[in-house]
Amino acid sequence: MDDIEVLLVEDDPAVREGSAQALDLMGFTVRDFDSAEPVRDLLRPHCPCVLVSDVRLPGISGLELLAAARAVDPDLPVILVTGHGDIAMAVQAMHDGAYDFIEKPYSSEQLADVVRRALDKRRLQLEVHALRQRLAHSQGIDAALLGNTPPMRELRRLILDVASQPADVLIYGETGTGKELVARCLHEYSERARHHYVAVNCGAIPETIFESELFGHEAGAFTGAAKRQVGKIEHASEGTLFLDEIESLPLAMQVKLLRVLQERYVERLGSLQPVAVDVRVIAASKVDLRELVDQGQFRADLYYRLNLIVLHIPPLRERREDIPLLFEHFMLDAARRYRRDVPVLAPAHLQALQRHDWPGNVRELRNAADRYVLGLPSALPGVASASAATASSSASLADQVSAFERSVIDAALREAGGNVANACAALGLPKQTLYHKMQKHGLAAEDYR
Repeated sequence: MDDIEVLLVEDDPAVREGSAQALDLMGFTVRDFDSAEPVRDLLRPHCPCVLVSDVRLPGISGLELLAAARAVDPDLPVILVTGHGDIAMAVQAMHDGAYDFIEKPYSSEQLADVVRRALDKRRLQLEVHALRQRLAHSQGIDAALLGNTPPMRELRRLILDVASQPADVLIYGETGTGKELVARCLHEYSERARHHYVAVNCGAIPETIFESELFGHEAGAFTGAAKRQVGKIEHASEGTLFLDEIESLPLAMQVKLLRVLQERYVERLGSLQPVAVDVRVIAASKVDLRELVDQGQFRADLYYRLNLIVLHIPPLRERREDIPLLFEHFMLDAARRYRRDVPVLAPAHLQALQRHDWPGNVRELRNAADRYVLGLPSALPGVASASAATASSSASLADQVSAFERSVIDAALREAGGNVANACAALGLPKQTLYHKMQKHGLAAEDYR
């Protein structure tokens, strides 16, 4: 909270300069203005500042600025200054929510004392707000990243700790552990949440169009480039760019990505004009990038650029105590989507769940829960459930066809790594049709990346 600043509004140049200089010499951070309009435009909820304003100003008055500040943030301390000794005005301003009132002429010590008390109050307000936000986010992230084991509690803590940091992040995790879910949490619990979250699967984009997808192109940059296209990096500016399977990024693209990370600008294909970007990069890999560096398959300079904040997602086999909770959650979700009753998980089935190593991790567990709710035979790994088989045989033809269709689409998306276009080609379906069927079956492309 040491960056709380004083916004000083005074139209008299001599008074403004003297007050700003006095506050600066006493260690305050000051921004001074000769009118209220630009300050009004700067105000936002929970901004780290206090406001000191003369009452009589050209244009918007200090009282009107007080009203505007109260409308944006009722807790913002506003100190009003008058040279007219208007006690009635002072009483009314305090009634309207002013923090304090100073009469001209005032001493530097008097001004500094009032500002210091206002800053202390603002600092406490912001600390309380930050604590409440953290508690609210903790509740939200607990629901997003389920699990009560120590590795998951530690992962959630780290996400909340680093979400607001501007540094890029590297996520390690096996296939199906939820790397994109962690990336989304980093985005949603950061100040960038108001802007775009852009996900790119580096292993699913053909190398021939990768540069155009990532950096964009100008009209006429190559055959078929009929109009300008903004690239993924530029689209993510002020937000978050998630690069999944970063280990699949071609070496030529690694050089260009490194330049973006260092210089924070891109050049579209067919253009020499740099475009500044303010983007936070979150990269994810299922393999150790250090080993790829040693093998000459990944650039060392890019690795060290990314290897600043590193998060490790534990595989499901290392947190088996979370399996019953996760499976129950997935069954409830599947029952809602398929409009089925939630089946009772038999003790033998629970034991089978906890014995299995789950090479597909949470994604595999969720698919098992879907099949179990649908009553498909062998829904659980290593278990031929008689009850499931009976339920399957008694299911209607429509239900069995729907379950089969879902399994085929699920397999195609898994094979395509979540790339819908490639899945469409494999299934021989138009993209709109596949999206409709995915929505019907509760499938999402990002769950396969």
